[in-house]
Amino acid sequence: MAMNFEQARQNMVENQVRPWEVLDSRVLNVLSSLRREDFVAAEHRQLAFTDVCLPLGHGEVMMKPVIEGRVLQALDLTPTDQVLEIGTGSGFLTACLASLSAHVTSIDIHADFIAAAGQRLAAARISNVTLEVGEAIEGWQPSGLFDAVAVTGAVSEIPQRFLGWLRPGGRLLVVHGESPAQQVLLLTHEGDGRYREERLFETDLPYLAHAEPARRFTF
Repeated sequence: MAMNFEQARQNMVENQVRPWEVLDSRVLNVLSSLRREDFVAAEHRQLAFTDVCLPLGHGEVMMKPVIEGRVLQALDLTPTDQVLEIGTGSGFLTACLASLSAHVTSIDIHADFIAAAGQRLAAARISNVTLEVGEAIEGWQPSGLFDAVAVTGAVSEIPQRFLGWLRPGGRLLVVHGESPAQQVLLLTHEGDGRYREERLFETDLPYLAHAEPARRFTF
């Protein structure tokens, strides 16, 4: 029997995302309307709405739907926001961010991820996105500032350069700490070099390149 993707999508929203305290109607509407199954590998389409991280290749994963929902809600995007996404991955969160904001710049170190995400976004008729191949920890540098920065991979230490890419009032969402008990943090730029930190929840995601914890040597 063919899977009813529309029903599975609504079940995901109502039975997974909403019970995890995602109550922002804009976020729920985006997750209810975007075809998540089109942003996963063909062999994972039947798993697109399950409460698991799906493998993307290169040791990377697609976040669980509940994590995506909490991330989108925490960023509290407006239709005028300029957004930076560090870690394009499948392109699904990119599509969600673009649906809630004015424009998304999304970078990924893997060129094949960028190529595939570009095709998926075009098929979904989402055009307010700029995709770039880049390494965020040590190399890539934006040409301007952003209202929101979403980091989709973990970092052992929060790079100061990420904070420097925020406008006053801007929000940085980042997964910080050591696996398997990493913290999702929201840092808000309050001006004059001050940042308000809010701890949201725990998760466990692969690290960005060059952001892994330092190796500890034991004797």
